Amino acid sequence: MSDQATRILVIHGPNLNLLGRREPEIYGHQTLANIDSMLEAAAKELGVVIDTFQSNHEGELIDRIQQAMAGESGEADGVVINPGGFTHTSVALRDALAGVSLPVVEVHLSNVFAREAFRKESYVSPIALGVISGLGARGYRFALEALAEHLSS
Repeated sequence: MSDQATRILVIHGPNLNLLGRREPEIYGHQTLANIDSMLEAAAKELGVVIDTFQSNHEGELIDRIQQAMAGESGEADGVVINPGGFTHTSVALRDALAGVSLPVVEVHLSNVFAREAFRKESYVSPIALGVISGLGARGYRFALEALAEHLSS
């Protein structure tokens, strides 16, 4: 790695813009802005730079992942992603993550394994360094810490 700060792209998938209002009994009361603020503070502690991005549109998520590839304007060293509902449906999102060859940590606010059967299948998990599921907003911090540690080794 160079002398530049480690850069981590944090991607929030569909419907995560509704956090705090959407099914708080499942997803908690924290808003996406709260989570992003917590991640900014954690990034400073860890000595990394983060860029957060949320979209409800599969193509926009794929475009942002591709921009993260070395040499593009949004260059990143790794990705933390909560793919939301695309976790279980999007081969295209999985292929974009695999195609940029960046380490990925998948995160979910709820315990997807304790929910509906269709949520137990993830297209992202097989290509991820790890998966953090069911720990609420703290899971994002754990994912950021794990990826930062991986990138520093």
